[in-house]
Amino acid sequence: MSFTRLTAAEAAALIKNGDNIGLSGFTPAGTAKAVTAELAKIAHAEHEAGRPFQVGIFTGASTGQSTDGVLANEHAIKYRAPYTTNPDFRKHVNAGEIAYNDMHLGMMAQDLRYGFLGDVDWAIIEVCAIEDDGKVYLTAAGGISPSIARLAKKGIILELNAFHSPNSKGIHDVYEPLDPPYRKPIMIEKVTDRIGTPYLQIDPKKVVGVVECNIPDEARAFKGADPITDKIGQNVADFLLAEKKRGIIPPSFLPFQSGVGTTANAILYALGSSPEMPQIEIFTEVLQNAVVDLMFEEKVKCASTCSLTVTNDKLLSIYDNIDFFKDKLVLRQSEISNNAEVIRRLGLIAINTAIEVDIYGHANSTQICGTKMMNGIGGSGDFERNAFLSIFTCPSVAKGGMISSIVPFCSHVDHTEHDVNIIVTEQGVADLRGKGTRERAEAIIENCAHPDYKQLLWDYLKIADKGHSCHKLSAALAMHDTFLREGDMHKTNFAEYVK
Repeated sequence: MSFTRLTAAEAAALIKNGDNIGLSGFTPAGTAKAVTAELAKIAHAEHEAGRPFQVGIFTGASTGQSTDGVLANEHAIKYRAPYTTNPDFRKHVNAGEIAYNDMHLGMMAQDLRYGFLGDVDWAIIEVCAIEDDGKVYLTAAGGISPSIARLAKKGIILELNAFHSPNSKGIHDVYEPLDPPYRKPIMIEKVTDRIGTPYLQIDPKKVVGVVECNIPDEARAFKGADPITDKIGQNVADFLLAEKKRGIIPPSFLPFQSGVGTTANAILYALGSSPEMPQIEIFTEVLQNAVVDLMFEEKVKCASTCSLTVTNDKLLSIYDNIDFFKDKLVLRQSEISNNAEVIRRLGLIAINTAIEVDIYGHANSTQICGTKMMNGIGGSGDFERNAFLSIFTCPSVAKGGMISSIVPFCSHVDHTEHDVNIIVTEQGVADLRGKGTRERAEAIIENCAHPDYKQLLWDYLKIADKGHSCHKLSAALAMHDTFLREGDMHKTNFAEYVK
């Protein structure tokens, strides 16, 4: 079957006001981007003519400027789920212009299939190769592509992107679980187990057209390591090696999951550089530059991920060395990479980043001062809740020291104290396992708080009303309130809040 060729503008013209669009990709990796850029132009023209034009967007995770950015700037997004990192999109969300649904990434595909989020009208999927019988080969991410392709009521648009080499065809493991009550066990017992196919099988009759393009992924290059992130990385590595020595972690170690960013890279480099660390296995949702480097150095044995969230030069190096990676690297759908059953079976060590942590171990991953969305919860909840060991990291201070990342009470709670085992800052490590609430507070303040804020936190604990969790509710958010008024948490005076 020969598929109709369309320009990106012709494909975008098929999408109407009020439609819901499902997109391939996970982070900017593998995200459809040619058609959405043209859709933004349509939105601009419609709004100039005084006509409404907005769409709903379902994705695996974040996208790039050619999707979230341009559509948000043209006020073309009515609803969006789940995670995002685009600064323009964030600006419009925090202005209250977009109905943004911050969801656990591992739940996205199944919630679409369950009908919780409404219809999927169009699926726009980036591919590196197409076969006449409907076999298509995804690019740099698994995302939610199987589900949106099957659910799309009006049709599927394929972006055949020549930037991605067809040589990568073997690294995907495409698998969509059945829904309850027919769901079967997901039989992944090792990091590199494959349970699906290297291609996505779609119904050829649903393909309304193929858009040919050559567009690089909108990859993010993270800031280089600094003394703070290096120290956090070393603290994590030292703690985990000590756990291995005392027999908590087996001698062969356990697979790692780590979040996105400079701190995550620093942790992986610290682990990889330790002579005491056996070859590392990775089972995660996003694979960063550090993992690719460590795979080339044979310090990382193998990796399973949903997304190659790497810089474009690093992505091309994977394509150029595909024979090296084919038996070491697997790309999965997000509901498999983030699946609770698999995470628990493999016994992952989950390491994620928090914006702030309170003295009892609750973690905030998403909201600045409880109201301004940063990015979203991503997959951290999928992993932390189900991990063998759940670790949250953050620098002890932010904004040049004007903000303490250790606070009396989180301004927004994404991860409760029940799911957080270890807190790590550049100051040290607080092990919360087997401790009561008061003991947790003492461990976090003593080991993780910056010296400039330690006494302030002890002062709060002194005025807190007695109970299982000791709080003075009138003063619990005093440090946040002081920052919003004065721009500096150092100026907090708890006596002003005590009633």
